[in-house]
Amino acid sequence: MVSTTPSQLESGGQSFRFDRAELAGAVGDLGVLVPIAVALIVKNGLTPTAVLLPAGLLYVVAGLVYRLPVPVQPLKAFGAIAIAHGFGADDIAAGALLMGVIFVALGVSGLLDQVAKVFPQPIIRGIQLSVGLLFCQLAWKLVSATPKAFTDHRHSVWWLAGATALIIAAALLLRRRQITLAFIAIAVVAMVLTFHGSFTFGPSAVHFPHLSWTAFSAAAVALVLPQLPLSFANSCLATADTARAYFGDAARRVRPGRLAITLGLANLFAGAISGMPVCHGAGGMTAHRSFGARSGGAPIMLGSVLIALALATGATLTAALAGFPVPILAGLLTVAGLVHITLLKDLRGPWHWALALAVGITGFLSNLAIALLGALLIWFIGGGLYRRFGPARGPARRRAPQDRRAPRPANPAD
Repeated sequence: MVSTTPSQLESGGQSFRFDRAELAGAVGDLGVLVPIAVALIVKNGLTPTAVLLPAGLLYVVAGLVYRLPVPVQPLKAFGAIAIAHGFGADDIAAGALLMGVIFVALGVSGLLDQVAKVFPQPIIRGIQLSVGLLFCQLAWKLVSATPKAFTDHRHSVWWLAGATALIIAAALLLRRRQITLAFIAIAVVAMVLTFHGSFTFGPSAVHFPHLSWTAFSAAAVALVLPQLPLSFANSCLATADTARAYFGDAARRVRPGRLAITLGLANLFAGAISGMPVCHGAGGMTAHRSFGARSGGAPIMLGSVLIALALATGATLTAALAGFPVPILAGLLTVAGLVHITLLKDLRGPWHWALALAVGITGFLSNLAIALLGALLIWFIGGGLYRRFGPARGPARRRAPQDRRAPRPANPAD
């Protein structure tokens, strides 16, 4: 049973909890953070301190500002492209700086909050469906094509798949009982056992990037443009909507424009130290909440741990992270994806379901920007015509015979 006497700091009517449930929820989203972080360190040459420090600081800031388990994740499309094409630290830093400038400008101007009002709920739910499916796909790729940075890549696919299935079953059945704490304890033991190097206390090297017009142009075309629709839709719009769905009025601070400002400032810092670009994410909020987080205490705790790791163990963290068990990452990631998809349950009517499914599947299979544009056109053109002519004509035809057979009696007061 969860402790009923957590440490709390009251602030503005919303408490910061620091109990077992918050700690279990805090680590629920590591399935997204760890694989991309390890790959950026091992393959792209980013240093562990530069990777973990921006994420840790943004987690602490998010906990203090929003007072809810607002997540921090790597920029997923940005990171995947950078890893696949081998972009160096300078190109990644240039892309992070561009993302920072764009989203700070959008947030400060108030434009993003105005644009957010254009997106109806079915489209937001479609975005969340796409993110949930992407989480499940990433989990499968971790199992079926484990990156060589992980020691688990030497195991067979069947062994990894079986272990992942057990993790998923346990996490679904016991996610209300802080089962993630046991998983992370197992992961820490595995990391220690697989680490054979000498330990050096202190951070890894952090350096300013060497920026050029070539780096900025390459980053803008290859990294920033593919990421912008996802960050706009998922990090800002869908995260704010998910917070309202889970926490109601307590989520009043979680607005799209404010989310843009916090992630933008974090990316300016990440770019300045050649670090990992970061964002918020609706799926991450589902992951944190699914495993017990209910306040800003969860991100504050996880952020503090990441900062401590970055500053105290950054010099030797690369080899240790390679020992993080893949089945635990894939299992927690799958559970977060499945729970995130259940946000669609509040949709009403075939029209809303059809639009949400179209956005989610199109965004998952091809491109989220195309899915959003097509959905908006359908909603405001086709949907407008349907709402104007469709419902009115049917009932009118059904009422007409009845009206002829039984005219309404005159009102004596007329």
